Amino acid sequence: MLRVVAAVLPKPGAEVEVREVGLRDPGPGEVRVRIKAAGLCHSDLSVIEGSIPYPTPVVLGHEGAGIVEAVGAGVRSVREGDPVIISTLAHCGRCPACESGQPTQCRNAPSPKDSRPFTVDGHDGYQFAHASVFAEATVVREEGAIPIDPAVPLERACLIGCGIVTGYGAVVNRAKVETGATMAVFGAGGIGLNCIQGGLLAGASVIVAVDVVPQKLIWAKTFGATHVVDATKENPVEAIRKICGGVEYAFEAVGSLPVIHQALEALSPGGTLTLVGVPPVGSQFSFVVHQLYQNKAILGCRYGAARPRVDFPLLGRLYLSGRLKIDELVTREYRLEQFAQALADLKAGLLARGVFRFD
Repeated sequence: MLRVVAAVLPKPGAEVEVREVGLRDPGPGEVRVRIKAAGLCHSDLSVIEGSIPYPTPVVLGHEGAGIVEAVGAGVRSVREGDPVIISTLAHCGRCPACESGQPTQCRNAPSPKDSRPFTVDGHDGYQFAHASVFAEATVVREEGAIPIDPAVPLERACLIGCGIVTGYGAVVNRAKVETGATMAVFGAGGIGLNCIQGGLLAGASVIVAVDVVPQKLIWAKTFGATHVVDATKENPVEAIRKICGGVEYAFEAVGSLPVIHQALEALSPGGTLTLVGVPPVGSQFSFVVHQLYQNKAILGCRYGAARPRVDFPLLGRLYLSGRLKIDELVTREYRLEQFAQALADLKAGLLARGVFRFD
């Protein structure tokens, strides 16, 4: 068994511990990846704070990239030495949903809560989201190790695996924004900024960014927003109506029920609201049904409706060609030992994305 340093949540409500844990060898159909970089996401914070319930002890982190270190029996798509991005899907690749290009709808994927490749103080340690990339190494299913062009730096490639593909995919894969469309993004954090640049890549003519943090609105302009609205100073729905009479597409990237309501109100007739943010488990939302009678729609969106083996390499190519901003997304880099500081910065709204470096 390999010994690795990892960020562990030992029990609900406890402080995260950066400590040594055990990691088993990869079994059939599995891959061990030596993690080189990992992004800090609000979903990690949600597990720590308990709004996403998860069994413990759990090794955190789900947005990572690294080098394949070992492969189990039957693995064919990667080999030792390959650079890979970790995908959280762990889809089967064989069911009708997978074979029709909709792996986020796979019903054969195992529960991430069943995966326990780590050992913590002699007990099984759970893996978060089929990934657990806040560790020097992790073991994942072959389907979760996506090869990437070696020219893409891994400290940039790691962000493709969650924040970028979720935001970009919500716009391009799920909502299917057309050239010339109008859109608004509520929440200009790591996911929202990638919704914005997804809209830019799709050719949206108006991209309105809404947030309550001035720095995030500055970032939003950098990533392609044509207009920004400070929701602490003006009603975002009224502001959007003044700009373009309502938007054809709205994206909620906060996970807040009041913000979802605002995003729905901001739609023009025929408009579509896509829910990208994740409210606390069990949240319920109500609306006046008559609002949808003008051909409006509300869409759920899991993981940007991603097709990892298609989208991850594509996003890497867009980065290399200068059309996808990733360098600008990284606000600060940390060592894993600085986890507490990174978490504090995330809570304070200081990060578009923070990245842990393991090299």
